[in-house]
Amino acid sequence: MMRSMSNLDVKPAATVCGGRQDVSAAPVRELLTARNVQLGETTQVRRLLPNLGRRMVGAWCFVDHYGPDDIADEPGMQVPPHPHIGLQTVSWLHEGEVLHRDSLGSKQTVRPRELGLMTSGRGISHSEESPRDHARYLHGAQLWVALPDSHRHVPPAFEHHAELPTVTGGGGLHARVILGELDGAVSPGTAYTPITGADLTLAEGTNAALPLQPDFEYAVMSMSGEAEADGVRLSPGSMLYLGSGRTDLPLRADVGSSLMLLGGEPFAERIVMWWNFVGRSGEDIVEARDAWANGPHFGDVHGYAGPRLEAPDLPPTPLKPRGRER
Repeated sequence: MMRSMSNLDVKPAATVCGGRQDVSAAPVRELLTARNVQLGETTQVRRLLPNLGRRMVGAWCFVDHYGPDDIADEPGMQVPPHPHIGLQTVSWLHEGEVLHRDSLGSKQTVRPRELGLMTSGRGISHSEESPRDHARYLHGAQLWVALPDSHRHVPPAFEHHAELPTVTGGGGLHARVILGELDGAVSPGTAYTPITGADLTLAEGTNAALPLQPDFEYAVMSMSGEAEADGVRLSPGSMLYLGSGRTDLPLRADVGSSLMLLGGEPFAERIVMWWNFVGRSGEDIVEARDAWANGPHFGDVHGYAGPRLEAPDLPPTPLKPRGRER
């Protein structure tokens, strides 16, 4: 079984997104249904972004939810070295652990509710794997953040933050701030756009309201349990897009539940996303693929027991950015 913090689709579709014309300036309730995506022969994830109905939420441009999976008698996550440009990856676990290695020489085990944040910038390669002696269950989310044009060529970097700020607003709600800012609490992770990422724990009987910024757009993804966001009941693996113009978000739970809150200032730029690359043009993507196939641009990942991933074939039609349209 393979679970990934990257896109292992062997036939990835090009996704064009960005621009503000499709962002609701008022609160909405759009329930997004996950698309089951097969990665390899045995692995399936629930892909929530990009979605047929919604391409991005702020700078968040890619979200997969996976697990919980019983990997007691399996190797678990085994993702060979592969490249990224133009984005940040956020590794977020509720169960299990992931060993991260990259071409900068980083080697770090990321555990539940710790932030593993990799900024690809102009180019980095990395691998991910479950440690040899690993926990029985693996459950988490894979998220990407698009870098703005002014920072998409920054030097690559990796950060690990075991301690993150929390928000406890009463009523049974506890929030851990993963990236950006929430209710005055600021994550230590480096952010390049106004953004919010938070892990929400709702105790049994929670009835609370979470403060929001009205100029941000938001969505909530259900990780476990059965919670209500603004009166909409969410089952695990679903996402509710909330639009903008909100000052708070009513939350309820009759049983213990977990959600992820994603938000940020609407991303104005148009981007092209293909495989593990985010660029501004089809030429950016072609150049990145050629650099991975033919040169040393992305560096080497040392210590992974196996060959690196080869890039899929490019689609036959040119890749062009077109904004956030559905």
